[in-house]
Amino acid sequence: MGERERLDLDPGVADVPEVGRWLAALQDGRADTLRELEGVTPAMVDARPVGSENSIGATLYHVALIEADWLFDDLLGQRLDTTELAPLFPVDDRDEAGILSPVAGVPLGEHLDRLARVREVVLREVAPMSLEAFTRVHARARYDVSGVWVLHHLLQHEAEHRSELGWLRRHA
Repeated sequence: MGERERLDLDPGVADVPEVGRWLAALQDGRADTLRELEGVTPAMVDARPVGSENSIGATLYHVALIEADWLFDDLLGQRLDTTELAPLFPVDDRDEAGILSPVAGVPLGEHLDRLARVREVVLREVAPMSLEAFTRVHARARYDVSGVWVLHHLLQHEAEHRSELGWLRRHA
């Protein structure tokens, strides 16, 4: 009989268990995204199948940029373009028509490295937060937002794009 799979969200990745569970959920979702990308060839990264305005590369760039933006702009109150992650995002997220900007010619490994670097910073910044800091609602220019909601949003955002990535992979 094979090894029994354990399905749990280990709170040990953070100082506070509730924060740790949210970060573990984020990591679990990322593992699902990486599994969805198994078998992607270099030719598939920039392919835009009929019926899609996006490519795998553009979608991965977008997922990383949105994660970094929500961490810095919304949770930490710091403009992303002033942070250590700014050089990872030389292209605007969307074009004038609101379509994800193409990020052509970038190998899958570079997209995966960008995702990993952003996640490393998310973990570094969020893991030591107290429960009060994580649940505090911050007044931002357009809305009020808490760290709990930011991670909820990032989980949902990546899950939606994971579905898109699967479709793109199957149709590329």
